[in-house]
Amino acid sequence: MKIFRTLPTKRLILLLVGAAIVAIGGASIAVAAGGSGSTPPATSLPNAIHDALTAQKPTGVTARIDFTNKLFPSGSLLGQATSALMSGASGRLWANSTGGRLELQSDAGDVQITWNDTKLTVYDASSNTAYTFDLPQQQSSTTTTPGQPPSLDQITTFLNDLGKDWNISDAQPDNVAGQQAYTVTISPSHDGGLLGSAQLAWDAMNGVPLKVEIYAQGSSTPALALDVTDISFGDVADSDVQVTPPAGAKIVDLSSQASGQTGGTSSAPAVTGLAAVQAAASFPVTAPDSLVGLARRDVRLVGPTDSRSAISVYGQGLGAIIVVERANDSSSGAPAQLQALPTVSLDNGTVTAHELSTQLGTVLTWNKGGVSYILAGSVPSSAAEAAAAALNQ
Repeated sequence: MKIFRTLPTKRLILLLVGAAIVAIGGASIAVAAGGSGSTPPATSLPNAIHDALTAQKPTGVTARIDFTNKLFPSGSLLGQATSALMSGASGRLWANSTGGRLELQSDAGDVQITWNDTKLTVYDASSNTAYTFDLPQQQSSTTTTPGQPPSLDQITTFLNDLGKDWNISDAQPDNVAGQQAYTVTISPSHDGGLLGSAQLAWDAMNGVPLKVEIYAQGSSTPALALDVTDISFGDVADSDVQVTPPAGAKIVDLSSQASGQTGGTSSAPAVTGLAAVQAAASFPVTAPDSLVGLARRDVRLVGPTDSRSAISVYGQGLGAIIVVERANDSSSGAPAQLQALPTVSLDNGTVTAHELSTQLGTVLTWNKGGVSYILAGSVPSSAAEAAAAALNQ
């Protein structure tokens, strides 16, 4: 998980959105706008999932889509020419058994997201940069035969375990984009932070998911969504999904950054425990027992030997707060995108922090005493600012 601690903000966002899309496309997903029409017969959620996993899959998917992203204030990270990934856009989707391609179109330049079994590539024309990431390989399961879907009993057991921490609705008969579908809503039962719920709908006939929506607490409109205005199933040529970045594009390999292969510097073993971290770090580490009522659950020193970071975790689940501390040198300061964000005052005005506040969480970054801090959590900005202020006392 080191990649989430060290990547600049724009690269992290591109990776997270791209990973979500490849998860969608890898299952031959196309999300679609709701519509009226016939609905499938009522059935239990385990049966609906089992039928979806065992249904014959289409050879390919072609769709027109609308991507909505309400998380980031307009121009807050990338200036006025905002990337389609940050502001939302319309586009098209192609997917077949070899992989897929999602094209988002905007005045700032298109975004092309392509994937196959081994690699995800996100090309952003607004910066002429392609971000690549090696996808984790599927691990063999001790409970299922490789290549075979789980049994009905295994699905039921999984849902029962998931239900210990999440509220899961029944499979609701629905009609999405003219397709008979089932819709399920899931929401955290505790420690959910600002996440309200998520919805997923899939085609009752072939198991292709038809809607993905993520809602913040108290919101009736999704913070993130993919919606198709037109969808069809059938053969998709490999040439429609196998698209490479243009010549001259800057290539950023996120996998090498995640594994610490930057500048040839190897990573050292993690150091755990507050006393050990404070003794081993080359900078003063601040990690109080609690922040805004959340107990410290973990603290460790990670990263390359010449650029280590102290990671502290407060609370648990989606409502946890993570604090990253590093020596404040020319290479470890806050990303330029965060430096352009609005400022807030901490420690009675003696420290100025930059803040990114979204419907699903808050990120703060500041420097003090030769240390660079990043605090992130699925908490309101007021709670994040109070936690940051406590670190500066």
